[in-house]
Amino acid sequence: MKRLFSSLAVIILLTGCNSNPTVIKDNITQSKEEVITYDSVLAKQLGADAYGMKQYVMAFLKAGPNRDRDSATAARLQRAHLDNIFRLADEGKLVLAGPFLDKGEIRGIYVFNVTTVEEAAELTSTDPAIQAGSLVMELHPWYGSAGLMQINEISKRIEKEQI
Repeated sequence: MKRLFSSLAVIILLTGCNSNPTVIKDNITQSKEEVITYDSVLAKQLGADAYGMKQYVMAFLKAGPNRDRDSATAARLQRAHLDNIFRLADEGKLVLAGPFLDKGEIRGIYVFNVTTVEEAAELTSTDPAIQAGSLVMELHPWYGSAGLMQINEISKRIEKEQI
């Protein structure tokens, strides 16, 4: 009887420590809840390489030299800046954009769906805030998840109000 309780205690202890085992084998992740398999069609659609990654260009938007504007002019410039962001996103050229909240020198980021800094520089030149000198861009080639290509589609489905 003592042996049975000891065996049960060991079994309970072992199964309780890993209640959701995951096995990774041959590109298949398997757990109790889900089975994830490689989707070659989606990978191709998103431009993913064998690692599910792709090349982008990341931009750091920095405070520019011409930031001293009256509030009405600043509001018009900000609206034009946002309109440009939405246009680039709708064209599939801008994958991700957003401001930093700490009011530091780096004001925000862009992730462009392009492979060269030169292409990204051409796109940034269309931004009214860049044209006005309120912002300057620092561009860097970046390697990230091809899954980012779906972020704008997902965002449209979860935003209750537009900016």
